[in-house]
Amino acid sequence: MTSQSNTRGALLALLAFAIFSTHDVIVKYLGGIYAPFQIVFFSTLIGFPLAIFMLMRDASDGNLRPRHPWWVALRTGATVITGVTVFYAFSVLPMAQVYAIIFASPLLITVLAIPILGERVRLRRWMAVGVGLCGVLVVLRPGDTGLEIGHLAAIIGACSHAIASIVVRKIGQEERSVVILLYPMMANFVVMACALPFVYVPMPAIDLGGLGVIAVFAFIATGLLIAAYKAGEAVIVAPMQYSQIIWAALFGYIFFNETLDVWTLTGAAIIIASGLYIVLRESHGSTSQNTPVLRTRNRPETGTYLRLGPLLRRAQRRAQNSGKAGA
Repeated sequence: MTSQSNTRGALLALLAFAIFSTHDVIVKYLGGIYAPFQIVFFSTLIGFPLAIFMLMRDASDGNLRPRHPWWVALRTGATVITGVTVFYAFSVLPMAQVYAIIFASPLLITVLAIPILGERVRLRRWMAVGVGLCGVLVVLRPGDTGLEIGHLAAIIGACSHAIASIVVRKIGQEERSVVILLYPMMANFVVMACALPFVYVPMPAIDLGGLGVIAVFAFIATGLLIAAYKAGEAVIVAPMQYSQIIWAALFGYIFFNETLDVWTLTGAAIIIASGLYIVLRESHGSTSQNTPVLRTRNRPETGTYLRLGPLLRRAQRRAQNSGKAGA
């Protein structure tokens, strides 16, 4: 790809992650009023029409029965947990802290790639993982400040997101995109509906509108990320997610009177540096057979909107088929 294509991909990704950060501002605002179960439920409900519209365009042969039911079940459960924990973390913690902890997901994906993908991780990447996890400790500062439930929720969210992502990398080539995309949304709907009677608070029209904005923003940002990955190389596009720490600092200050303390900033810098190193190492084919981080699209998946990876693979297959037909 040309440098112009990579630049276009990077700019599209920056715009996508800016929209995702705005999406998270609304999540944080609503999380101060409503339980995460209620937010996830209505976000999923409102996002269903957009999801079904896109999934109707899946012309691949097959049905909705998973070819790998246990892996799909594991991924579905991990996605449901990610949605609840990440939404809760945003509601009680500064945005920059949540992002910093979630940014550790590529490190966890690297570790999980060993037993699940059979990936060989050499010393340098192990060192990068160790340094990155030290960055998480810098953000959390155990013993110096009281750790809250929100910190635990963010850590669980990062871990469950890593599990969901690595499972997709495991079965994504064999499982239909519609199965990978739809099962977490259906599970979210059912699980959150069961919890809803215990936490439900009536929502005025403006807050329901906010949930609608969440769904629309996620839809637009996902589309922009697909365009970004089609335009530029993954090694250029993937690191753009780290721009969210800038938006977190800005939005947190403007809307929630949050300040970015030196420990969070230092820890985030360490985590981002280690994540960038892993991405760059994976970009060299000789050092990583499966490139699990580059190919799992690191935006945390909450099951409330369509996941980027399967949609991108479907778009790429469509482009390849049209190219063959044209030839």
